[in-house]
Amino acid sequence: MALLPIPSPQQQVLSQQLADLIQQKIKQAGGWIDFATFMHMALYTPGLGYYSGGATKFGLQGDFVTASEISPLFSQTVARQASQILAFWHCDILELGAGTGRLAADLLLELQQLDQLPRQYLILEVSAYLRQIQCEALRKRLSVELFKRVVWLETLPQSFSGLVLGNEVLDAIPVHLIHNSQGLHERGVVFENEFIWQDKPLKVGKLYDEVSTYSLPNDYLTEVCPASSALMHSLAEMLETGVILMIDYGFSAREYYHPQRNQGTLMCHYQHYAHSNPLINVGLQDITAHVNFSAIAESAHGIRLAGYVSQAQFLINCGILEILQQFSPQDSSYIKLVAATQKLMSPAEMGELFKVIAFTKNMDAPLLGFAQGDKAHTL
Repeated sequence: MALLPIPSPQQQVLSQQLADLIQQKIKQAGGWIDFATFMHMALYTPGLGYYSGGATKFGLQGDFVTASEISPLFSQTVARQASQILAFWHCDILELGAGTGRLAADLLLELQQLDQLPRQYLILEVSAYLRQIQCEALRKRLSVELFKRVVWLETLPQSFSGLVLGNEVLDAIPVHLIHNSQGLHERGVVFENEFIWQDKPLKVGKLYDEVSTYSLPNDYLTEVCPASSALMHSLAEMLETGVILMIDYGFSAREYYHPQRNQGTLMCHYQHYAHSNPLINVGLQDITAHVNFSAIAESAHGIRLAGYVSQAQFLINCGILEILQQFSPQDSSYIKLVAATQKLMSPAEMGELFKVIAFTKNMDAPLLGFAQGDKAHTL
């Protein structure tokens, strides 16, 4: 692992405060906590967790860059899919975890150009800090009338009709670490002068039953995410009519639990360095795991799987190349737009690793983004 940048003294103080809270949790739990608990505290502890603290998360000054931060072309292309859905009936958009608010702003501005604005643009954001960032960003970029359409939520509504959108949301949901070593074990965290790993035999129950179906090889470490399945189940129950559209990096179960992927997919991001140790710099770094899209599809009960494609295929289907052609090669920004398109679509970058999955309820019309290259059969 490359040497990581050293946190500032202020960051170290905040990280230590969070580490102390996690130590207390470990002590209260009898000396061991599962990794899902550790990850949840590291990311979401109010005021101290990665997504709840005040450090810059996204963009060149943060720790990683999302697709919507790379280029407005991404949001403008996603807007074509949103526009098709909004054209069926005048409804709302609900974005899950809106980051800096860039995707929301770009989507609303592009939908305004397409004359397909939603009635309301709802943002579900559990972080008070990020809500403030989003509010300030949207207020700067949107007209007063357009800004009035934006509403923040802290919990899912009981019922919803329209488009539910999640861009890089599922990968930040806490996961359980499973180690198959002469039997199934759960890898958790203990504290002995520092946070260290410790395995325990996996108890019989829902998690054991799920993991048992994957027939993992011996000496194999991987992740399982019941919380993402629970979220999809909740979204399916909430949706009355409309579409759920999720964009994230991941695989089908067959690829996810491939024998050669024996160290799992857990990854941390700190100041644009990627590494695999979540037990350091707690609260200062992002912690993610790739998405098992087969599990996502299986957990969405009562709604129809409408498509599953690579991000590159989705963007092509929605017309990103046609949008790019609207810019002149003589335009000073053209080279930057081409480079961004390459990053979004190249198999070596985000094009193949990132996937787009959609579900519909009481709406059977084919979706634009899945017109070609649908790989739903691989789930």
